[in-house]
Amino acid sequence: MTDSSERASSVSIVIPTLNEEENIEPLVSQITACAVPFVEILFVDDHSTDNTRGKIHDLARTQPIRLIEQDGADIGLAGAIMSGAHAAKGEILLVMDADLSHPPDRINELLAPLFADAADLVVGSRYVTGGSTPGWPIWRRIVSRTGAALAYPLTGLHDSMCGFFAIGRSRLLNLAPQTSGFKIVFETMVRAHGTLRVHEIPIAFRERVRGKSKMSFSVALRFFFRWMCAMFQHLIRSLQHHELPARPTISNGGISRESFRESK
Repeated sequence: MTDSSERASSVSIVIPTLNEEENIEPLVSQITACAVPFVEILFVDDHSTDNTRGKIHDLARTQPIRLIEQDGADIGLAGAIMSGAHAAKGEILLVMDADLSHPPDRINELLAPLFADAADLVVGSRYVTGGSTPGWPIWRRIVSRTGAALAYPLTGLHDSMCGFFAIGRSRLLNLAPQTSGFKIVFETMVRAHGTLRVHEIPIAFRERVRGKSKMSFSVALRFFFRWMCAMFQHLIRSLQHHELPARPTISNGGISRESFRESK
């Protein structure tokens, strides 16, 4: 991919929604104003009870926008993202929230390392140099920082809790859970076992102006239990790795005694 038309045809922007009626138009306007290359904006709506779907249908008359309506079981944010990934036309997925907390003017920076084949996953991070969370109350900063710190040993990312990222569609489908999980980036990194080239760019993550936040105690609790399971699996793998007998190596026609351990 070298020219702008090839790049545009390769990108699907996936945006999960739940009662975001007031944010749809401003978000689409900001994305288009930033000259972001994309083949489609794919909204995945999970049982909105306001006019979110109506707003999306209105914009779809003049914009390359599609709507996936999730009217079955409550699959949550992760499931909505995966539904979008399965339906997307583009080879690259740009995932972001609908509440205007993720800055559309950083989308091109998220996509650039993928276009250059310099990364497999690019994450918008609040916790690298230059990142910030303006307007957040102290309690939310503490909760978010704690979650990021707990996830770091498993992911190597400073902010695997942020839902603003770009990744190859095939990689996400191969690595991420289909309808479960809490945070897609966290789940993807845990399952990748260090095989992904990852880059983080700083973003200013702003508090939503319109609508109601989906963050709750139950959401935080689900992450904590998922983290405990992932950490336990990580420890088991580490123990198994250290317990494996070293293979003998041939040196000067014989077996090196230092590298051989008898397996009992």
